[in-house]
Amino acid sequence: QVQLVESGGGLVQAGGSLRLSCAASGRIFSIRSMGWYRQAPGKQRELVATVMNGGSSNYADSVKGRFTISRDSAKNTVYLQMNNLKPEDTAVYYCRAEVPFVYWGQGTQVTVSS
Repeated sequence: QVQLVESGGGLVQAGGSLRLSCAASGRIFSIRSMGWYRQAPGKQRELVATVMNGGSSNYADSVKGRFTISRDSAKNTVYLQMNNLKPEDTAVYYCRAEVPFVYWGQGTQVTVSS
C-alpha cells in the first residue's frame, strides 16, 4: 500500500498565497507522476498540475502563471505553490500519485475569500 499525506491548505484572501505538500510513503516501486487535482462543490474533479518522472509538468489553463508544481524525488514529495489566489480556486485539493498504480490523498481544503 501507498499512503499520501497532504498538508498546507487553509483560508486565504484573494491575491494571497498557499503552498501544498504531498508526501508519498509505503510500497513505492517507481513514480511515473505526481500531481494535484481539485474539486469544487457541485463540480467534477479537475486537473490542476502534474509533474512527470522526467521532470516535465502540465498545468490547467486556469492556473498557468500563478501555480507552480515541484517535486523532491529524494523525499517522494510534491509541492504546489499557489500565488495570486482567486475565489474560484476554492476547492478540495487532492494529491494523486502513479507509483505505478494510482493512489489519491484524502484532500485538503483551500478557501479563498474575496
